[in-house]
Amino acid sequence: MSSNREITREVRRATAISTLMRFAVVLGGCGLLTATVPAPGQRANAQPQPPDEGIKLPVDETPAQFNVASRESFAPVVKKVAPAVVKVVTALSDLGDDPFWRYFFGQTRGSNRPQPHGLGSGVIVTEDGYILTNNHVVDGAKEVEVTLPDGRQFKAKVVGRDSQSDIAVLKIDAKRLPVLTLADSQKVQVGDLVLAIGNPFGVGQTVTHGIVSATDRGGMGIEDYESFIQTDAPINPGNSGGALVDTHGQLIGINTAILSRSGGNQGIGFAIPSDLARSVMTSLIKYGRVSRGYLGIKLEELTPESAVEFKLKQVKGVIVSDVVTKGPADNAGIKVGDVITRYNGQPVSDGRQLRLSVAETKPGQIVPVEVARDNSTKMLQVTVGELPRSDRLAKRDQSGDEQNPGKLSGVIICDLDILTRNEVHIPLNVRGVLVVEVQPDSAAAAAGLQPGDVIQSINGQSLKSAHDAARATAEAKGNRLELRVWSKGDSRSLVVDESKSR
Repeated sequence: MSSNREITREVRRATAISTLMRFAVVLGGCGLLTATVPAPGQRANAQPQPPDEGIKLPVDETPAQFNVASRESFAPVVKKVAPAVVKVVTALSDLGDDPFWRYFFGQTRGSNRPQPHGLGSGVIVTEDGYILTNNHVVDGAKEVEVTLPDGRQFKAKVVGRDSQSDIAVLKIDAKRLPVLTLADSQKVQVGDLVLAIGNPFGVGQTVTHGIVSATDRGGMGIEDYESFIQTDAPINPGNSGGALVDTHGQLIGINTAILSRSGGNQGIGFAIPSDLARSVMTSLIKYGRVSRGYLGIKLEELTPESAVEFKLKQVKGVIVSDVVTKGPADNAGIKVGDVITRYNGQPVSDGRQLRLSVAETKPGQIVPVEVARDNSTKMLQVTVGELPRSDRLAKRDQSGDEQNPGKLSGVIICDLDILTRNEVHIPLNVRGVLVVEVQPDSAAAAAGLQPGDVIQSINGQSLKSAHDAARATAEAKGNRLELRVWSKGDSRSLVVDESKSR
């Protein structure tokens, strides 16, 4: 048991250090980190499907037009926008017994010292209280409080979070609130004047201005999917989740990260485009999660040398270096060594752009994929699958109570795809779901389940996905579960008795 705690602690420690290094240049969802990081900045992201028609948001698709000479002040724009940009304060969850966390935050066991708080911003986008912010602003939050510019304060519910796009949706109980109209971010152009509004360093609402320095900025290593609007409008810690607006006062992005060696503004900030934020928000509100497209391939960037080898006229496209057996790409006939040159009618420039395009495709949609193979071009029809995702078998709400008092409480799992297998060295012949996290005080931990194990079956039901595991636990009778678990080359049986959970 102690070894399991140590393994979990080391995983948490490594994750924590990585997260802290990233958050030092992220816009301070926590507001506590001031470390100088020698490497360039971090955070944000981009992704999926078209907005769901069930969520009605104010949207204006007119491109921004502005005559610089005709305006002496941005005050009318700020007056219009400011009431809808809010301050978000979070009380973080208990830091637990890990000495690393207690040392970092200055907390000792048994201390009456309050838990650390985080500070960020948010944008009201519906009159009945839906608010867009960053996932990293509310990640790990036990409580969330929203303060409007007029001084009103509300307890906020976290409707949903999406770490891959760094978008979160909050809901407050209020009516007839001021809102921001969302612009069509695809029509944003380099050189457009923009305003950034948020609550940096907790000093109060602040407005800065600049221009759009770049669009579709990616390859920053900040998030899984990147298609940022880059701006030189000063952005600082606490601005996370705030508004980037055009000169008409329409929302073009959610401020999310800065590139900085000092942790403060150095003229390079990033915002998640409003189109992406709207898409993620509607999915979170309606489904509680974001569904992304999936091909089941591993990619390798095309180089000038490999382009010559494949007899390509341009260094455009990506090489398929691995294919998931019986995955969407495999079923469509895509093979290792193919060069994907077009996806759904659009040319493929690099791996980042293809991953983003696939993620934005609705699962189940059939799309044409053009590949170069054996000095010829082939057009294949691919039925896009759904990206495997992590899941918590028994979920808890922010108060710590069980939302779904199912079995295997405190266990987080994820599907086994080819990338996951490569990372944790799981053979292809092992089927099941990967255990990502096991809470030390859970019945599963007491039974010997550990991170890195693969659950192959529950009560005799073979598992192929996290969905299978959730169904098997929901259908189980009584408090005992029989698990078949693969670990480090061997399979064994475990009995988890939830009645013994501490």
